[in-house]
Amino acid sequence: MVGFKNRYMVVEVNLNPNRDLGTDDPIIITPYNITKAIKDNILVNFGECGLASSAGSFQVKYVNHITKLCIIRASREAYQKVWSAITMVRSIGNVPVVINLLDLSGSIRACKNAALKCEESKFEQQKLVVGASLSADVSKQMQDSLEKIKMLEH
Repeated sequence: MVGFKNRYMVVEVNLNPNRDLGTDDPIIITPYNITKAIKDNILVNFGECGLASSAGSFQVKYVNHITKLCIIRASREAYQKVWSAITMVRSIGNVPVVINLLDLSGSIRACKNAALKCEESKFEQQKLVVGASLSADVSKQMQDSLEKIKMLEH
């Protein structure tokens, strides 16, 4: 018996690249927001048939609203449609965004390792940008998100 083959993508959502880094974000990134934006884009660019063929295993597995890092699963047959739709997303809830693919892998384990590296570097960058004003709450949320990635499985 052959298991169902998937591809896992680590993506970074950059909200409004022209905004100031110290200000609050105009929208909170959630799995629902990401899923809706990508599915809407698949529908526009590939039609109902493209959406139906990619919707089978498409799932946003992980979202960190602080670092804006996401893990997305797609079937091996439809990952290119999902990938192209991800790169064509220009807004989430009337907020301009740019989504970058950071890693593409065939297993959740390899994807977890890439996401952990990205999260740790973004956490260090966040500490440098915010400096001493980094609250204990944000620091705790970051540690929790790192633990959440480590626990991620199918």
